[in-house]
Amino acid sequence: MTIRKLKKYKPTKFKLKDSIYNETLADFAVNFIECLCHTKGIWAGKPFELIDWQEQIIRDLFGIIKPNGYRQFNTAYVEIPKKQGKSELAAAIALLLTCGDNEERAEVYGCAADRGQASIVFEVAADMVRMCPALNKRVKILASQKRIVYLPTNSFYQVLSAEAYSKHGFNIHGVVFDELHTQPNRKLFDVMTKGSGDARTQPLYFLITTAGTDTNSICYETHQKAKDIIDGRKRDSTFYPVIYGAEESDDWTLQKTWKKANPSLGITVAIDKVKIACESAKQNPAEENSFRQLRLNQWVKQAVRWMPMEKWDRCSFPVSEKDLEGRVCYGGLDLSSTTDITAFVLIFPPEDSDDKYIVLPFFWIPEETLELRARRDHVNYDLWEKQGYLKTTEGNVVHYGFIETFIEELGKKYNIREIAFDRWGAVQMVQNLEGMGFTVVPFGQGFKDMSPPTKELMKITLEQKLAHGGNPILRWNMDNIFIRTDPAGNIKADKEKSTEKIDGAVATIMALDRAIRCGNSNSASVYDERGILFI
Repeated sequence: MTIRKLKKYKPTKFKLKDSIYNETLADFAVNFIECLCHTKGIWAGKPFELIDWQEQIIRDLFGIIKPNGYRQFNTAYVEIPKKQGKSELAAAIALLLTCGDNEERAEVYGCAADRGQASIVFEVAADMVRMCPALNKRVKILASQKRIVYLPTNSFYQVLSAEAYSKHGFNIHGVVFDELHTQPNRKLFDVMTKGSGDARTQPLYFLITTAGTDTNSICYETHQKAKDIIDGRKRDSTFYPVIYGAEESDDWTLQKTWKKANPSLGITVAIDKVKIACESAKQNPAEENSFRQLRLNQWVKQAVRWMPMEKWDRCSFPVSEKDLEGRVCYGGLDLSSTTDITAFVLIFPPEDSDDKYIVLPFFWIPEETLELRARRDHVNYDLWEKQGYLKTTEGNVVHYGFIETFIEELGKKYNIREIAFDRWGAVQMVQNLEGMGFTVVPFGQGFKDMSPPTKELMKITLEQKLAHGGNPILRWNMDNIFIRTDPAGNIKADKEKSTEKIDGAVATIMALDRAIRCGNSNSASVYDERGILFI
């Protein structure tokens, strides 16, 4: 298949008014890369002819310069699905910065989550050198050190180990970060990008990745910045954002969505491959998020989403706190650390066969950390507080005394039969609640205690026998749940693997257990009547 060439280049909209497009510099960068060869598969040995989207990036990055003659963009963030030619483009840029940027003793580094991942781009770059006679006679490849040295300027391209963040003193001309979404923390990223290139006139930090799952990661932080710049909410003249992906509202099963997200579709990846992967995801819901993340470049919450949110949203029946006054209910209390979110959820069991399990959730966060958490975590804590869904306690830690008083007031309005709680960190508060006259029941977080009500929650959600009023914090918590399953088929919410907060969901599950077991009277438990439900 012949690759289409970029017929007419138009500089990015992020070009500054006083910057200029230098066609000579752009042509040099394009020609340098197109003197290289592909190294793998059916393309091996063939010239690296840039695809339209690749050429646009190269011309923008290397051709747009400020009045002083140096490049406008210092950071490029390219987010794109798998199999679009990321590794080849990253390797070509690494060689261009090392061998073709006219920089004496340039230091160019390849980074990834681990040395093995970073070596993928290095091996491609090394093979490109071996296939290019002009470079091969000027470059020394030190394979054991994962180092490529360009002899005329004594410049090098070096793969860094995972421990590199502890080794300061870099004088960076270029960094190629491959699969930024796999970075376990921000340490390596900060060391390589914060001030490390200050001694250079035009360093370039090239970040290329597929969408990830962890919205508390450095990659998601950078993704959000890129989105804000693309949408005009932020400005940074040195930051170059490129995101190819499907929108949340796009139908992931349609070919037009695949084409929208995959600019190399039909070139580096056959549409039949994507079709097969899509059909497999249709048959196995556990594969849907993987398809959407890797093939459509969508940020998904985790590898397997437990709660089907469209089913959850259908249970957004209105809830009237006043109409519930005096009714029997059961509480679930999930205490956070003192600086995190705390959840207390009431479940009102149905009074007749036409009634539903009604959910009434309450959430707290320290007042002084509200704005910081909203900015840092990219979560709408501040908006939820204004809307009345989130309450704050004075200071920079959760004030448990305030919550105890609040629950005491709830006890005057509602007939709270029991409060289930996670044993961890709740000793003093439990004693205080017992002193107020509440029946407080310890609730284990293992499979034995958590599995039955977790399965029941799914069942009544699917049957629309639940009414939660559309509370956005509880919805967010439900959408965050990652489920762990034991060999016997028991399930529980996994706090370690769930990438964001699930406190409200856990509190709901605990309260639901007590509501199902005890109901509005002392009648037998539904578990006793039909046994534990297996889904």
